[in-house]
Amino acid sequence: MKRFIGTIMLSIILIIAGKTIGAQNFKFGYINRDELLKTMPDYDSAIVKLENLRKEFVNQLALMQDEYSNKTTAFNNISNSLSDVVRKTKEEELKDLNNRIQLFQVKANQQINDKNAELIQPIETKADKAIKDVAKEQGFTFVFDVGVLYYFDEKKSINMLPLIKTKLGLK
Repeated sequence: MKRFIGTIMLSIILIIAGKTIGAQNFKFGYINRDELLKTMPDYDSAIVKLENLRKEFVNQLALMQDEYSNKTTAFNNISNSLSDVVRKTKEEELKDLNNRIQLFQVKANQQINDKNAELIQPIETKADKAIKDVAKEQGFTFVFDVGVLYYFDEKKSINMLPLIKTKLGLK
């Protein structure tokens, strides 16, 4: 959403600048940043690490949910024959287990988000720096990410992906 609003604001600025500046030539470039990230070797290994962590959490959560399901079934089968004190104790145990499952889900999501930031952020920073460096070196006035841009005239703009791949030493 921020990118969309940014693109709208940039378009308005360009229209106003176009009217006030007149015949000045701008050099426009575009890049598919997601495609660039996927070609970076560090990105693949980061995604594998994140997926392994996610699978570990999914497996642990499944075990916890199975335990909860089994205990709930067992409780339901014998609850009528239990005294009030024992029944309430068992109900509290089930509530406590359910709370632990919910807390585990929250902590697992937070840890995945933290690990994502730890692994992906440096790669994105490297890609963004390369985009800015190439833009400066090649004299671009504006660079758009095609993931946000809905239309552009390919004849009047330049795909920067090959230039940036070269800058990063990628194929």
